[in-house]
Amino acid sequence: MRKLSFILLIAVAFVSCKDKTKFVIEGEFKNQGAEKNVYLFGMGSGKMTVLDSTVLSDKGEFKFTNTSPEADFYRVNIGENEYMLIAKNGDVVKLEADLANVNRDYKISGAEDADKLTEFNTLKYQYSSKIDAIRADFEKRVEAQPDKRAEIIEELNPQIMKHITDLNTAVVKFANDNTKSLVSFYAISLVNPTGNEDAMIAYAEKVGDDLKKNTAVKSFVDKVLKLKAVQVGQPAPDFSLPGLDGKAITLADYKGKYVLLDFWASWCGPCRVENPNVVKAYNTYKNRNFTILGISLDKDKAAWQQAIKQDGLTWAHGSELADFQGPIVMQYQVEAIPASFVLDPSGKIIAKNLRGEELDAFLNKTLPQL
Repeated sequence: MRKLSFILLIAVAFVSCKDKTKFVIEGEFKNQGAEKNVYLFGMGSGKMTVLDSTVLSDKGEFKFTNTSPEADFYRVNIGENEYMLIAKNGDVVKLEADLANVNRDYKISGAEDADKLTEFNTLKYQYSSKIDAIRADFEKRVEAQPDKRAEIIEELNPQIMKHITDLNTAVVKFANDNTKSLVSFYAISLVNPTGNEDAMIAYAEKVGDDLKKNTAVKSFVDKVLKLKAVQVGQPAPDFSLPGLDGKAITLADYKGKYVLLDFWASWCGPCRVENPNVVKAYNTYKNRNFTILGISLDKDKAAWQQAIKQDGLTWAHGSELADFQGPIVMQYQVEAIPASFVLDPSGKIIAKNLRGEELDAFLNKTLPQL
């Protein structure tokens, strides 16, 4: 009995002596090919940069040692294969992968975040494999019947969209259920922000202070909470910007009217395609207490003016002539155009990014009747 206690004491001592001033990422790749160089990337200045490199052993093994006081993102690359990891000082993370696996599946273990990332990757694969199967079926059927391409798309697209929606729902749930782990941020960062603003905001408000010590998480949370300020139901942030004639246009001057804030640019193809719908909406509803304020992301004033004339945009226009870097564009969190906000007479945002028939139906339902 005394001997067993002594062995346990040694085991405890060994564990307690684990070096907590660094972390280790070690692994083994099966079916290694000609490529032997392995690279460790780390998150620096908001992007992945090379931290270290090594060469695979004859058995396909590698090992990296580095430091990070807080959990952070890392990536192991070999050839075209990339494997995302999370590590912090004291972790010994084990990576196992088959380089011949076309899906680039991998297994990681040895630390809490590593286990959680494996859990998330397994969840993601359950849905993505279904999507991949439908896409493979699509390609096979189109190859056999190229003249039936449109019909096959019409048949399979609802199935793909359902699986994508289910995947998105599962990813958001995982993120919200695991806000103490950095894996939750990795999960939510894979979600398309367009149409999922509420989910992003809910996650950002739930993330704890410990996780926000990570630079990428803090940046995300700050950005998303700014996004909250321009959601439906919020008062539209006031601004002033130069008009075509150089005189200031102030949003506060539009109170009392329904206003469409239309973010666009002369160089934006989708914007120019949508402009006839915007012109139609203006001409249809301008006598029902409705107007439009165009906000251009152009940097070339001459091109902006020419596009206004060519497309017959007869309402007021302003621009910071600063592309996506204009303070108002950033204030409204516009990251793609066309983008639009409908404001009620009090200046509250009542709709976003409505186009074509959707915009017409909303205005017809919402605006006061003549």
